[in-house]
Amino acid sequence: MADDQRQENWAAERKNRLPTFTEVLARRTRPPVDLFMFYLFLQREGAEDILDFWLDVQQHENLCRAYFKDVRKSGRTIREDWPEYWDYARRRGSIYGTVVGLNPHTGTKRSTASTTDMLDRDQANLAATNMDEKAARSPSPRLQSPGTAVASEPPRSTTPFSLSGRTPTLFNLRRASRAPTIIPRTSAISRKDLIESAERIYFRYLSPIGTVGSSENHEIYLPPSLRIHSFPLNSSQDPKTVNEMSIMAQIPDMFHAQKEYCFRAMEQDAFPRFLRAKAFGNLTPVSSLVRLIAGLIILWIGLAVGFALIFLDVHPKSKRFFLFIPFTVAVLFLISHQYELDPILVFFMQSESTPFRTLRIREPYVKKLLIGRAIWVSLLVAACVTALTLIFWAVPGHRL
Repeated sequence: MADDQRQENWAAERKNRLPTFTEVLARRTRPPVDLFMFYLFLQREGAEDILDFWLDVQQHENLCRAYFKDVRKSGRTIREDWPEYWDYARRRGSIYGTVVGLNPHTGTKRSTASTTDMLDRDQANLAATNMDEKAARSPSPRLQSPGTAVASEPPRSTTPFSLSGRTPTLFNLRRASRAPTIIPRTSAISRKDLIESAERIYFRYLSPIGTVGSSENHEIYLPPSLRIHSFPLNSSQDPKTVNEMSIMAQIPDMFHAQKEYCFRAMEQDAFPRFLRAKAFGNLTPVSSLVRLIAGLIILWIGLAVGFALIFLDVHPKSKRFFLFIPFTVAVLFLISHQYELDPILVFFMQSESTPFRTLRIREPYVKKLLIGRAIWVSLLVAACVTALTLIFWAVPGHRL
């Protein structure tokens, strides 16, 4: 009963406010302010990799939770099954504290900066241990022949929404990746699955060279304190050394700090602009630009016909009232471009998802906002058309 009451209170509250970013990510909102529309908004800016990274890390964390639950269902404790992780979580804290059964007083949150620093130190120790082996397998650059080109790292991004090597796209309709709460599987999850999941995320989003064999760089911007410069484990081999086991214990929490940074970046930068675009307008930039061009052309035609009727002194004078047709279309297009809102589409409860493709407006508070703005735009269009039509009707004719 208490849960039902909370749900009713939340639904009543949502009718009088815009959704929060957390609600959008949790898929608790409806078009045009749902997660799919937010993905398309980021895609137009060429920044959808930030949301993809957040969703993939969310899926990685769900996978880790499923692993811990499998262990507990088997009758073993996390301390018995994975002592290295238990020791790491007890000392540093972990986001899975309630799942693995840590004492709440020890804290379930971790210091993101210190954890990243510790990972870098462990990677440095592991690299030092294996230095001789790597040197034997790969020749030094100084020993390469003069004609051999040395690959250079591509420049890193400078801001979360200015990605290196990426350009905004308008017509790519690739769907957002999913981060399911229930992981579909036919067998119990192993630690090797966790390593493979983390390895995919690293080489897709955090490595400057991208995934091997991939021509597209999905690297996202991260501040220096959160960058992971190399992935120290190999999913095809089980960890054996002490350093590898120590790094393995950090796999479940490895990307949580980066995920939180991306969350804050989207919440503070992209999400407010997304709400302004979709809760106060219903047009895409391309559609708005087309309306501007069409409006200017039709207005020029209307003015040309109007001046022709005046200087040809066409009778009866009432024929000039038909100028309201081109004036209405032109002014409607121009004001729709200015407000990025088409009142006709709003009255039919439609909002553009991609240029000239619409979906139904279902979010209650957004409906009220858009209807109010549509009424205002309609009154403004009517006032401008009336003024233009009366001006051209009132001017006396004079045949040249």
